[in-house]
Amino acid sequence: MKAPVLEPETAHHLHLFLEWAALAVGFQLYRRQRLQAGQGGLLQPGTFALVAGCIAGALIGNKLGFWIEWPQLWEDYSHSTKAWISGESIVGSLLGGVIGLELAKLFAGIRDSSNDQFILPLIAGTVIGRIGCFLAGLNDATYGFTTGVPWGIDFGDGIPRHPTQIYDMLFVLLWGGLLWHYRQQLARKPGLAFKLYLAGYLAWRLAIDAIKPVPYEYPGGLSGIQLTCIAALVWFLPLLLKQLLAPYPGQPCKKG
Repeated sequence: MKAPVLEPETAHHLHLFLEWAALAVGFQLYRRQRLQAGQGGLLQPGTFALVAGCIAGALIGNKLGFWIEWPQLWEDYSHSTKAWISGESIVGSLLGGVIGLELAKLFAGIRDSSNDQFILPLIAGTVIGRIGCFLAGLNDATYGFTTGVPWGIDFGDGIPRHPTQIYDMLFVLLWGGLLWHYRQQLARKPGLAFKLYLAGYLAWRLAIDAIKPVPYEYPGGLSGIQLTCIAALVWFLPLLLKQLLAPYPGQPCKKG
């Protein structure tokens, strides 16, 4: 199969447009969930702080993730405005958004978990963003290794490659759909669904990035994204395990 072939400048502008479209759609999905839950709009002081912290963290993480993945470009392009604008990283955005959200909750004095409502925005944002990656083709280093599978995609140079952008879209839809199916059971432990989504996506990226070209090889042959995923999972899995093993709210603890 052959993907559309775009000129580099066109691919850059399309990718940037879809990146902002992903942010806008995610914003509206979060807003709609809050209204349906009777929690009010986004301009309330506490809620606005959460959204602002999440967006700011995601934007910063987006660029930091790119530079971790491509550190060899720092010397030549660190002073280029275009390089700072064009570099993207979904893993960096996700982790930056989580850190920004938690810092906003800390400063706003919010203790309850609001993170579960970010799952649908993240799914939509990832799918829209990956459409941009796929259409960018060879201008965007998110494709996989060369392959002989029937669904290999020719991005314009006559070589079929794993369409890892599509794999990513399918994973978030399937994993997010599974969590959505069990949302009522998971809602008994607020924040658990989000932790499961985040841990699942990080583990997925650690695995799927093994069939992508490595732009800069870290120790062990790992890419910057894989290294970031490992570090994040080491930090995050104990939190997930702790909540999984904790009793449901209102349920007495078992004593031995």
